[in-house]
Amino acid sequence: MIATPNRKSALLGTVGIALATAMLSTSAYAQSDPPDQSDQTPPVSPETPSGEQGQEITVTGTLIRRPNLESNSPITVVDNQEFQYQGSTAVEDTLNRLPQFTPDANSNVSNGSDGTANINLRNLGSNRVLTLLNGKRLLPTQATDLNFVPASLIERVDVLTGGASAVYGADAVSGVVNFILKDDLNGARIDATYGFFEHHNNNGRLRDVVSSSGYELAPGHVADGATYEINAAIGTDFADNRGNVTMFIGNRHSEPVLQSTRDVSACAIDPADAANSALRCGGSSNNQYGLFTLLTGPNQGQTLVNSKDGSKNWVPYDSSFAYNYAPTNYFQRSDNRYTAGAFAHYDVTDFLTLYGSAMFMDDHSWSQVAPSAIWQGTTFAINCDNPLLSASQATTLCGTSAGTPTNANVFIGYRPTAGGASPRRDDLRHTDYRFTAGMRGTVAQGISFDVSALRSEVIFDESYKNDIDQTRAAKALQVVNVNGTPTCKSVIDGTDPDCAPVDVFGYGTISDAAFDYLYVPSYTHGVNRELVLNGTINGDLTSYGIASPWATQGLGIAVGAEHREEYLDFQADQVALSKGTQNAHGTIDVNEAFVELDLPIVQDAPFIHALGIDGGFRYSGYTNKGSGSESHYEASTYKIELNYAPTRDIRFRASYNRAIRAPNIAELFQAQGVGNVTASDPCAGANPAASLQACQASGVTQAQYGSIPECPAQVCVQQYGGNPDLEPEKADTYTVGTVFTPSFAPSLSLSVDYYNIKVDGYISSIDPSLIIKQCINSGNAFFCDLFHRDPQSGVLFGTDGYVVATTQNTGYLKTDGIDINASYTLGIGNMGKLNFDMVGSYMLHQITEPLPGLGTYDCVGLYGPSCGQPNPHWRHTLRTTWQMPWAHATLSLNWRHKGAVELTNNQDNSLLSGTNYIYGDTIKAYDYFDLVASVRMRKGVSLRMGVNNLFDRDPPALYEGLNSSFGNGNTFPGFYDALGRRIFVGLTAEF
Repeated sequence: MIATPNRKSALLGTVGIALATAMLSTSAYAQSDPPDQSDQTPPVSPETPSGEQGQEITVTGTLIRRPNLESNSPITVVDNQEFQYQGSTAVEDTLNRLPQFTPDANSNVSNGSDGTANINLRNLGSNRVLTLLNGKRLLPTQATDLNFVPASLIERVDVLTGGASAVYGADAVSGVVNFILKDDLNGARIDATYGFFEHHNNNGRLRDVVSSSGYELAPGHVADGATYEINAAIGTDFADNRGNVTMFIGNRHSEPVLQSTRDVSACAIDPADAANSALRCGGSSNNQYGLFTLLTGPNQGQTLVNSKDGSKNWVPYDSSFAYNYAPTNYFQRSDNRYTAGAFAHYDVTDFLTLYGSAMFMDDHSWSQVAPSAIWQGTTFAINCDNPLLSASQATTLCGTSAGTPTNANVFIGYRPTAGGASPRRDDLRHTDYRFTAGMRGTVAQGISFDVSALRSEVIFDESYKNDIDQTRAAKALQVVNVNGTPTCKSVIDGTDPDCAPVDVFGYGTISDAAFDYLYVPSYTHGVNRELVLNGTINGDLTSYGIASPWATQGLGIAVGAEHREEYLDFQADQVALSKGTQNAHGTIDVNEAFVELDLPIVQDAPFIHALGIDGGFRYSGYTNKGSGSESHYEASTYKIELNYAPTRDIRFRASYNRAIRAPNIAELFQAQGVGNVTASDPCAGANPAASLQACQASGVTQAQYGSIPECPAQVCVQQYGGNPDLEPEKADTYTVGTVFTPSFAPSLSLSVDYYNIKVDGYISSIDPSLIIKQCINSGNAFFCDLFHRDPQSGVLFGTDGYVVATTQNTGYLKTDGIDINASYTLGIGNMGKLNFDMVGSYMLHQITEPLPGLGTYDCVGLYGPSCGQPNPHWRHTLRTTWQMPWAHATLSLNWRHKGAVELTNNQDNSLLSGTNYIYGDTIKAYDYFDLVASVRMRKGVSLRMGVNNLFDRDPPALYEGLNSSFGNGNTFPGFYDALGRRIFVGLTAEF
């Protein structure tokens, strides 16, 4: 953590320095087609970034390699300067600001995080975008982690939006993200970035809510969340420039941010009135005093709580006893990452090149959430002669059986914070390795080959600390008096000599010995491996006369084969197994053959500057093996693309892709277990929201109705798990667009593309909130059969109460919209130039059919249960850069716009509608402005300074039950800037 001046003048001074300094020059974003300038030196196209026009280049989205090739699928290119403009230390943060992406797993996720970072293209899920590094798969499919990519070494990122399975194989349903790294240095490079968050907590409404609840307010001003990244790379040519070796090493470190430091997250926000229009601080009934729901005995169904004064008396429970679990939760996880690697290539002859790479990452992240508890949902047996019970408690619990060895069953919600219990800590560590080796060369004129091998491995180690072992808690509640000393029965019978009695019958009465006994860490270990063997022959058949009679360029062809092996082994210790974690093991073998053709039909004819067609086909055969199961299936993918340029100024393009996504190992073989999910049970509470008839359809008995405990803190339980009978998803992707690069305005580039993607039989689980709503509202037997209520209490939490949400092939996903990319440079005389770069996306539809024939819902323009994070119609980024004619300096302002969204619950669609909310019914449009400046201090050395979220705009504060799907701290921290303005400084030095 760092210290900064706590006055507004500090910010003004920082901005003043940024305004006085300056930065780089070229476009940060670009679309895929450059202006054609026949009378000038042509600019480097984002599709041909690696060399002059006329050289053979590699284009993302096609296997064809030939001069001047242009993509027929929409590609947005993010160059390395955009990462510097944003002060990026996490590559997913930069990509998530593009309108084509919806935030996914990131550093703002704490509870339930596995420590990885992912991207979600077109909001179709992170598992439907294929991530590449230098054109090859990044890591094993089920273990993709963008933490592996060092931001400062990125040359550019190609974002291909549309199916590409025919080119790259499975997973490229929504598109491809290809990270191109700097791997051919001849010299040394050092890049360092340091940043922190600075925020003023001055939201009067939220501060009043927190203070009226008696909770501690967030500080008025904070400066926290410091992150630094430093990378060093060195490279050299050798053997008379026939070879090159480039090596790098880097470290990134992030300090954690607590939710207690922000107004939006200082407490869990709940509705304060029946109309859901006001705010109050909510919390968890798993509280610090000790809650008891009596499941047997004369007072069965009552929910009582230990008196706040510490006496052993039970009183009726009300919301004043709820525990504020928010303050100790992380808003940003702590993280420490080391990366290292090397790239090499050597031209053995003019016709043969050997190449290879080795990369390593060790990423150690900590998540933190509120202290553990003896949780409700586990049925605990308390013997009625337990000496730790007071006489009144024993009578209330057991009636006439008080003082006898008879057992009474209870739910207990006791979070022992009074004894100084620490927050739960999840120690997450990923150690990743990636190796490539290959050879490429030319066998004849226009005929080349590339043969390569890739081996990657991800080792995952997790230790969950400061967590109460519920099995031990059950033993520690079975206590009898031995010579005046309370003693565990398990000590007497020898089954657990270490057991220490736990006194849960008063506030702050748990002993240190009981703490030591209850808290047991759990450990899990996983290994993911992938092997890819690939061979491709590439041909430009122009010189062989295989060409259209109306074209000067001949047929381009690529043909090849690929073999992939994926492996998963996941093991949990006995403690983790007792908490519901399950072991998993599986393998996937894939054999593929593919071909791609590119045929120019007409070139340089009247009204036809260029007309061509591109097609591709890939056959895949899968063999899946897991514990006790095996499956085989085949799949074919194909594409056809057309392009037509009547003149050099305009080009039209269209494509159709049949893409597939085969289920990954986790989806196939993950063992079934139970886990938390944001939801509420309309059949719970003393006055259930749903009728007896509706609740009976979900498994509630008449005796249970009106006495079912509510899901604590609006967190119910779902059953998850794999399904070895899954089949591949099939997706149809259509794109139609135009690229305008007028010769009369050579600095203008504009593209407009329409996309339409439909995924049939998509692999997913049915959203638990949807299951609950559909059963209660319609009584549909399919949904009601997915309820598994606790037989005794009827609850939907704990080990025996849950909603079944295991993996299956479901209905379809469909999305369509329009992408706009524009770039223009305006000369302003002796003041230099202004560069304008815009990426915008208007989403028309985002339709989900949960199950075939059971209706659909459209999530565009919505947020909340079933739809998840905000999904506005329109989003854009517009960067304006002043390229100064002096001091090699620039000043750049980025405008990020996120459109308004409405709450799903308030919609008419029966698959979305639910409890109506006045507060939170609409989140207004958000606009953020980022300012960055840089100056070249000397040759090869540049300094940059910037402020993101310049005006420190607060994120929307939402009810805790509405911010599911990567929500945290009563908001969506991946989508909105939740931590305030970010100030950063960076230095790049090249020698």
